[in-house]
Amino acid sequence: MALTTIQDNNKLVVYTKEINREYVRENLFSPYMGQDLNSIIRIRQELKSGGEQMNIPLVTKLRGRGTGTGTLVGNEEKIDNYGMRVWIDWARHAVVTKKSESQKDSADVFGEAKPLLSDWGKERQRDDIISAFMSLPSEGAPSGLGSDFGATVTGILYEDATAAQKNTWNADNSDRVLYGNAVSNYNATHATALANITTASGKLGAATVSLLKRRAMNANPAIRPFKTKNGYEYFVLFAGTNSFRDLKLDPVIVAANRDARAREGNGMDSNPLFQDGDLLYDGVIIRQVPEISQYVTNVWTTLLTAGGSSTRVEPVFLCGQQAAVLAWGQMAKPTFRKEDDYGFITGVGTEMAYGVAKMFKKHPNDGTKLIQWGLVTGFVSAAEDA
Repeated sequence: MALTTIQDNNKLVVYTKEINREYVRENLFSPYMGQDLNSIIRIRQELKSGGEQMNIPLVTKLRGRGTGTGTLVGNEEKIDNYGMRVWIDWARHAVVTKKSESQKDSADVFGEAKPLLSDWGKERQRDDIISAFMSLPSEGAPSGLGSDFGATVTGILYEDATAAQKNTWNADNSDRVLYGNAVSNYNATHATALANITTASGKLGAATVSLLKRRAMNANPAIRPFKTKNGYEYFVLFAGTNSFRDLKLDPVIVAANRDARAREGNGMDSNPLFQDGDLLYDGVIIRQVPEISQYVTNVWTTLLTAGGSSTRVEPVFLCGQQAAVLAWGQMAKPTFRKEDDYGFITGVGTEMAYGVAKMFKKHPNDGTKLIQWGLVTGFVSAAEDA
């Protein structure tokens, strides 16, 4: 019997029309971004009408004791104020294709351009916020401002800073940094302080979270906690995957989630023992931002062996009000290629103009020091998974 077979060119080939994009998280900082003074990351839009830099006035509270029945004239207190500058720059991206390639396309790959560009914009802002948290305050314009690649982060990027610049930042913010799990680990030389972080005891744990909170509460000027709509006050700690992993394994945190979390109703659904999510301990919300760990691996590579016995170190950022600012010059908008070769070339893009900065001001008692306004930077040992 002669069986008929289908020649390869005549075989039915069915391609899925659905494009599976690489998983991209929403900006994990978004819940703490807003225009009001209470926000951890303040959004400012004054430059939408034009301009390259924005001045942000900062005023500290009155600290004098005042007088009773004594003479008040001549005993008034001056208002400590400072104008912080943030610069904006452009961020653009695009994709392009020819009609001849679209004709071959079985899955409308180019049709995914707009959502891909949207994802790119979210990632770009998230990464700039991380860079800003780790940057060193500077009153000068950022390096590369207005260049082909732009400079959307105000300050000296940590990976570009010299040892002397890191030491200056470290000394200026000695009450706003923590190395490992003990204040005594501090050293005026940044690299020496990092080397004081031990592999085992230097991990992020419940005690370290509480110590970071006390550092914020005792800082001068004070770091104000973030206030929720229902009136509760919290600090928010942003941590990478490795340091967040260590915190989840801390026995005190495990016991707190086991013993203090609600069990009734859907309590199990929000308990991080069963469902991944933010941790809450001692008035501090701990949020995992995986890209912080990735920055250590790919950008802040000096931290890979900076701790004691060459242990890997990761930063964590304990934030109160106005820890950072996002200044908009132009919100993201779609753009389209005009040089289309009589409609044969199709290009779509996005463009935005903004600047991100860690908030800072001059110290009220020493005008040579630039201090972080609403942020305590912690450094913890955080080994990669074996």
